[in-house]
Amino acid sequence: MITPSLSNPSFYDMFNVVHIDEKWFYMSKPSKRYYLVPGEDEPLRTCKSKIFITKVMFLAAIARPRFDKSGNEIFSGKIGIFPFTKLEPAKRSSKNRVAGTMENKHILSVTKEVMRSWLIDKVIPAIRDKWPHGDMGPIFIQQDNARPHINIDDEQFIQEASRGGFDIRLCFQPPNNPDLNVLDLGFFRAIQSLQEQEVLGSIDELVHAVQTSFDKMSSHELNNVFLTLQTCMKEIMKVHGINNYQTPHIGKGKLERQGRLPLQIECDGDLINEVVSSLNH
Repeated sequence: MITPSLSNPSFYDMFNVVHIDEKWFYMSKPSKRYYLVPGEDEPLRTCKSKIFITKVMFLAAIARPRFDKSGNEIFSGKIGIFPFTKLEPAKRSSKNRVAGTMENKHILSVTKEVMRSWLIDKVIPAIRDKWPHGDMGPIFIQQDNARPHINIDDEQFIQEASRGGFDIRLCFQPPNNPDLNVLDLGFFRAIQSLQEQEVLGSIDELVHAVQTSFDKMSSHELNNVFLTLQTCMKEIMKVHGINNYQTPHIGKGKLERQGRLPLQIECDGDLINEVVSSLNH
């Protein structure tokens, strides 16, 4: 992921990488903080444990945004966020609907078959639809090492990913390194903070709130997370692959206001030589 220039090495721009990951979103926050005036009764929460709070798992896919020379957005980087839900008929009548009405139910067990289906039927079509015109690949979909994720040589995926002239491939991120996925690095937290501002009463409302929060996220903020990813990669190199480091801050907001926000983070040549020597031994 580092450019071959020996005089000024830096990380690649990462424009051809799509990060995917899954996250549970809850109907209500598992814990809340209340500030009470003297004598005020403490609010009653009837759900004693978060295992009883309705939740839905989502699969998110994002890439690095692209801007023209004037700073105008030409690609938001937001491929999509897809809930693991399915339509099922209601078994019993209630005040809200009659028995047999089709309603969304969350999928609690996400298996390899489910993951393959979501990648083929949702993620790949979204990439084809939203990817910058004329760029056919290779495009790498980076996933973590969770057990439900399919292998990079999965035949059904390869067959679908090569259609339409696109070259879309799967790859795994290094194990036990959550900071190497921009979703875990900060994007999921930003979406969740927006979603938790909504008062929700059903799975459909939860799905809508999460998708709306995803759409509201600024492409500039997403671009900043990709820069944070590069700074984390640099710190990981310094500590020889372990997680004993602090996430660095380079003042991206200030640099962006000054028009000096870099596209790529530079990496010292001596550090690269040290890492290569360590790997060889």
